[in-house]
Amino acid sequence: MLRTPSPHGLRFAFGTLTVLPVRVTRWDREAARGGMLCAPLAGLVVGAAAAATGLALLFLGAGPLLAAIATAAVPAVLTRGLHLDGLADTADGLGSGKPAEDALRIMKQSDIGPFGVITLVLVLLSQVAALTQAYDASWARGALAAVVSATAARLALTLAARSGVPAARPEGLGAAVAGVVPIRGAIAVAVAVTAAGAVAGASLGAADALRTALALLCAGAGAELLLRHCVRRFGGVTGDVFGGVAETAATTALVVLSLSP
Repeated sequence: MLRTPSPHGLRFAFGTLTVLPVRVTRWDREAARGGMLCAPLAGLVVGAAAAATGLALLFLGAGPLLAAIATAAVPAVLTRGLHLDGLADTADGLGSGKPAEDALRIMKQSDIGPFGVITLVLVLLSQVAALTQAYDASWARGALAAVVSATAARLALTLAARSGVPAARPEGLGAAVAGVVPIRGAIAVAVAVTAAGAVAGASLGAADALRTALALLCAGAGAELLLRHCVRRFGGVTGDVFGGVAETAATTALVVLSLSP
């Protein structure tokens, strides 16, 4: 049975996954477990802020493209670009083709290589394109896409932090959260988020309910593919891998939501 996360878990989730002024008071495994279980809640808040920004621009007379760019920018701002940086570093590590130890060293470097740059450009273009299409359809679909993608990104973190997924390094945020979430807990959160997404989508119609649920499922599948590849290549997960997993899930969700019913 899934227990209600403690306040320490909520603090951990918002304090580590957002720039909101929440002080993390505990860094032990129990707090990390609660934090990763609460990760989708942090995503919901980030997504709501992104949607509100996009809608404000639309209501002020901006077009769908500008609203989409602002919507994509808000999650980056609210995470200090942490997930995007992790995505770029992961792409550089994977693209290097080097053994795990050398690839991990490349990922720790402060600069971004060609694989990282190309990946960032393609991912951000995909996100903006999908959000533009969503806003062009209606303001409600654009807002839903913003919330669902941000929540899907953090749900991917919950799933990536499940038991059995090792850390590639003994230090860092990746090591602090690797394997802390019981598999049953991760599944329960995934089911709850997917059901909530379907209900939210149903407010726009039956097709949207199905598409939203499918977007969350596909986001989880895409993130899982990257996660497993990284575990094979690096021997486990790092903070960068978590960031890459989150951005992969967000982008996949947006792409699926942009598809016609």
